[in-house]
Amino acid sequence: MAKTLIQPYLMFGGRCEEALEFYRTALGAKIDMMMRFKDSPEPPPPGMLPPGFENKVMHASFRIENNVIMASDGCEEGQRFSGFSLSLAVATEAEADRFFAALSDGGQVQMPLEKTFWSPRFGMLTDRFGISWMINVVA
Repeated sequence: MAKTLIQPYLMFGGRCEEALEFYRTALGAKIDMMMRFKDSPEPPPPGMLPPGFENKVMHASFRIENNVIMASDGCEEGQRFSGFSLSLAVATEAEADRFFAALSDGGQVQMPLEKTFWSPRFGMLTDRFGISWMINVVA
């Protein structure tokens, strides 16, 4: 029987390549594959993409440790991320500090990293691309 997976697929509205580079630097993400709209074996229907989007990312897949996240520029400029957070569980407070600082650069902190009843270190932020993150030390 096939294994069922749920994988986040993020649409960056024209900033996907920038986001991939940010996550590579901030989280050590590894890009598994990236395809631009212009490289697709089937061109998109006329009028589907804004002018200039032929060089944008049609599909990308990247890993943070063993976690696969997919991404694209989508078919329009701008992004609207709401109603979810990516939760990053780490083993140490030092990792939490490092990732929190990296992801919050250019973003907005909702809850600074602090001790909670469930974790020695937990915090919430929105990164520069509008992705909401929860950083949690799993004790």
